[in-house]
Amino acid sequence: MTATLDALANAFVSMATPTMMFHVVWATLLGIFVGALPGLTATMGVALMTTLTYSLDRDAAVLVLICMYVGAIYGGSRSAILLNIPGTPASAATSLDGFPLAKQGKAGFAMGIATLGSALGTLVGIVLLVLIAPPLAQVALKFGSFEFFWLALFGIVISGQLTKAGHPAKGYLAGFIGLSVAMIGADGIHSHVRFNFGVTDMNGGIGLIPAMVGAFGFAEVLFTMSRPDATLVQPKPEKIDFGALWGRIWAYRRTVVQSGVIGTFIGIIPGVGEDIGAWASYAAAKQHSKERDQFGEGSCEGLTAAETGNSAVVPGSLIPSLTLGVPGSAAAAVLIAALYIHGIRPGPMIMIDQPTFIYSIAVMLTFATIAIGVFGLLLTPVFVQVLRVPRNYLMPIVFTMCVIGPFALTQRVFDIWVMFVFGIIGYVLRRLDYPMAPLVLGIILGDLLDKSLRRGLTLSNGSLEPFFTRPISAGFAVVIVVTVLFSFPAVRRWWAGLTRRGGNASGRA
Repeated sequence: MTATLDALANAFVSMATPTMMFHVVWATLLGIFVGALPGLTATMGVALMTTLTYSLDRDAAVLVLICMYVGAIYGGSRSAILLNIPGTPASAATSLDGFPLAKQGKAGFAMGIATLGSALGTLVGIVLLVLIAPPLAQVALKFGSFEFFWLALFGIVISGQLTKAGHPAKGYLAGFIGLSVAMIGADGIHSHVRFNFGVTDMNGGIGLIPAMVGAFGFAEVLFTMSRPDATLVQPKPEKIDFGALWGRIWAYRRTVVQSGVIGTFIGIIPGVGEDIGAWASYAAAKQHSKERDQFGEGSCEGLTAAETGNSAVVPGSLIPSLTLGVPGSAAAAVLIAALYIHGIRPGPMIMIDQPTFIYSIAVMLTFATIAIGVFGLLLTPVFVQVLRVPRNYLMPIVFTMCVIGPFALTQRVFDIWVMFVFGIIGYVLRRLDYPMAPLVLGIILGDLLDKSLRRGLTLSNGSLEPFFTRPISAGFAVVIVVTVLFSFPAVRRWWAGLTRRGGNASGRA
């Protein structure tokens, strides 16, 4: 524990410079604005910002991206409360109680509750990041090709299952589309070119950043422009009582801790994301609340749970991203790509190659949390004005950034076409109600899955036995099979009936 505290103190001292604080201020503010404007997501913000941090040194670049990430997830609550349109998917649960509070003339109070909930949720996640990441990295050292194959498959399957409740087949299909895209280009073992369809520009594969910017950026532009304009709730002049805010949060302290822990562990599951963290926290809070009848009608506890849960996912998603190299969310996937650009290789060796980097990440998250707390409480009137920006002015600017960003990294016109194609694909999938997270996870994890499968088969002389007999591999295989089986309604009904019969039999006994 002393060594951990010393590492955190050293990281704090190295980060607490005027230049770094300047980066914290502008990046967090920009992130809040990005999250607040409907149509601009945290993933898109991080992806676009990645292309603009290439000239910064490593720590400054990572700090900017983390502040953008934290700020955007928090900023989505602004439009969710005032417009009833989540600025990001993570804020969908926030609108259930935030918008009713705004209609009651309590918009400022609702945004204050959301601010404190977001800050406290992130802090809970930071504590768990510091406690969980180092031992998880030690466990990850025991992973071989067999385990990484199942881990990659688990990430795609579980994200497909959880991000599209009720229609898991759509999640699975989106994930396997991403896997198919990852197979394009030279393989990672023998550099044999596959599926390039005669296009030499595809020999090196499909770039992650252009695909990500297209699927989340350009697709979002098309999707936003196809929706009708929203009506802004006109907030009444309202003096926010900070003492009452703290009192209300203190009354819900159990919900804050519970939602923070749920959000963090949801973040650890590869590819699930902030929206599931918010909904899971909201459902748990409603189940245990004494005022559950108020949920959906303007419940401060429901608002607190949703905002605490989605913000706690941010540090939680960085736990597998840093220690396993497997992203916990779509935005974390972009962050992994940025870390590679700046010379950092996430994975089991990170605690050996760069043992203090995780503590630097914790300090960066702390600075971003303080920034959203200060800006969220003091600049609410400014955020209200930002939401009035007409989309016909905003979306062309976003599209321009979507074009410039991928081109700036490689100076290849081909990457602009990749962005455009994935934007069209993403828009079509969105209209058909397919989730984007499994698609992106398929692209990210496809290379890991392919290399691990082929390397494992080489090590075992073509035998599949080690994939099922090694303890960790067997555990992943069982979890994946159970997850897929329980995605079918017939299996769930059979299990529910079996459980009821077992309960009745024990009761008679």
